[in-house]
Amino acid sequence: MKLSGRARGISPSPTLSVDARAKELAAAGERIINFGVGEPDFDTPEHIKAAAAEAMARGMTKYTAVAGTLELRQAICRKFARDNDLTYRPDEIVVSCGAKHSLYNAVQVLAEPGDEVIVPAPYWVSYLEQVKLAGAEPVVVKTRAENGYKLIPEELSGSLTPRSRLLILNSPSNPTGSIYTKEELAAIAEVAVRAGIWVLSDEVYEKLIYDGAAHFSIASLGPEIKQQTVVVNGVSKSYAMTGWRIGYAAAPAPVAKAMADLQSHSTSNPTSIAQAAAVAALNGPQEAVAEMRSAFAARRTYILERLNGIPGINCPTPAGAFYAFPDVSAYFGRRWGEKTISSASDLAAFLLEEAKVAVVPGIAFGNDRCLRFSYAASLEEIAEGMDRIAAAFGSLR
Repeated sequence: MKLSGRARGISPSPTLSVDARAKELAAAGERIINFGVGEPDFDTPEHIKAAAAEAMARGMTKYTAVAGTLELRQAICRKFARDNDLTYRPDEIVVSCGAKHSLYNAVQVLAEPGDEVIVPAPYWVSYLEQVKLAGAEPVVVKTRAENGYKLIPEELSGSLTPRSRLLILNSPSNPTGSIYTKEELAAIAEVAVRAGIWVLSDEVYEKLIYDGAAHFSIASLGPEIKQQTVVVNGVSKSYAMTGWRIGYAAAPAPVAKAMADLQSHSTSNPTSIAQAAAVAALNGPQEAVAEMRSAFAARRTYILERLNGIPGINCPTPAGAFYAFPDVSAYFGRRWGEKTISSASDLAAFLLEEAKVAVVPGIAFGNDRCLRFSYAASLEEIAEGMDRIAAAFGSLR
């Protein structure tokens, strides 16, 4: 039985072997501290769950419009106006089964075989695979730690060719936590407008920012760049609703229609009950978001102190999201038993086996000098995990 070339071309996640081994150890009775989870450890706020229950009680259990209910799309329009100084109509909004689904739909309708899609590295793990599934070619542009792992206009210009079709931008970033300033986005927008390329702006972590930083959507910086941008967001991270699977995209009407048409032949509408919950999340009280952000800020401070307190570890301060992305290359060449550590992937395996701590190797994000730590865990768990990690690193010779 032969699989399609499309299926054969999908790369397995570099995190799978670590995750599988972590589950094996846990099943054998080991206590694993998990810094790999990419979701808030908080429960969905009660008023959002209550809205879902009320929706079920009134019989909202049928198909909805493919692009989402009008009520939710109107709530999303109000959210964009309130939070991002962006004006959209409901026919420019498409609600999907998570922000990942929104990103997939956007890449499918904007890119095709022969096109190049610019992806700054470090990048979120699914960007490259989504580009390849569209038959397009990902062009990875490595960014530098001294620039906060952010793409600069010269790097974008240098990566452009006549085949360039799309730039994928992520702010706040997974895995680095970097946030683009308004001025940095304006400079990138200028290059994109001049080159006539699309921008796919992944803004799903926009509510989780720290130290007085501000989030700006590149689409808000002028009518020209707005007409070349698809903005993707969702309720998963901001409202601890990862399992509800509601993401959304805002785009010029012809692009939004194409995304909805594509979705009509895959998932059709997202879950009706989850859509009602998302309306409550966007329209309702926002205190739970602020409380979650405050807890993440305290955890960030703690894990940064611990990571940077380990000799040789250098961890920039993430301005947003809930990840730390330290450079651990100072430990390359050290010995672990009979093995020599030569990459962050080796270190991730070492920490799992010796410290019983799960982290994600940076190769999953295009940088194998770093490890990604999620601090979506309690301070007690973070403290225990960092104690183990510090001891494990100290044992390497």
